[in-house]
Amino acid sequence: MAKLLCVYCGSSRNLESRYYSAAESVGRAMVSHGWGLVYGGGNVGMMGSIAQSVKDCGGHVVGVIPDFMKERELAYHESDELITVGSMRERKRIMEERAAAFLALPGGIGTLEELTEIMTLRYINRIDKPVVIFNQDGYYDDLLRFFERMTRERFKSAGLQSLFGVADSVDAIWPLLREPGAFEADAIWKENR
Repeated sequence: MAKLLCVYCGSSRNLESRYYSAAESVGRAMVSHGWGLVYGGGNVGMMGSIAQSVKDCGGHVVGVIPDFMKERELAYHESDELITVGSMRERKRIMEERAAAFLALPGGIGTLEELTEIMTLRYINRIDKPVVIFNQDGYYDDLLRFFERMTRERFKSAGLQSLFGVADSVDAIWPLLREPGAFEADAIWKENR
């Protein structure tokens, strides 16, 4: 089985079509670069677009969905594995354990929470897996500026920006997933204690 890329992204049905198209492009590129998908298990929004794209290209799809979401018929039942869990925390834990790397596409508050949690785990040296933000059309520009302000005002050390890579195109994602982290997370963690 292919190594799994955990993708965080929006589940809204009301986005501009370019976001769904980008998710489909990422899904096709994942399979061509030897990645399978582990994600939140949904069949709507960008989540549904990327899962369907990976599946259509012959890739492996692992969905992890809380039972209350599955009951609302939001699950992508065509997943190769559809894991039903009792809570959002359990969902994130399984996705984290199964993933070899993490990719955040544009999304809402849930995507932001998942991204910052995985960055925090990397910061405190609990995981050592690549994290990439797909900054489609500058979607994450304000967040990246906020991270810079955190560093500038010394809420976080300069190593914060080394916790993740930023890709402005689908093609720019894959080299960032192959590169090891640009710093030693353990050293940054000790420096700030």
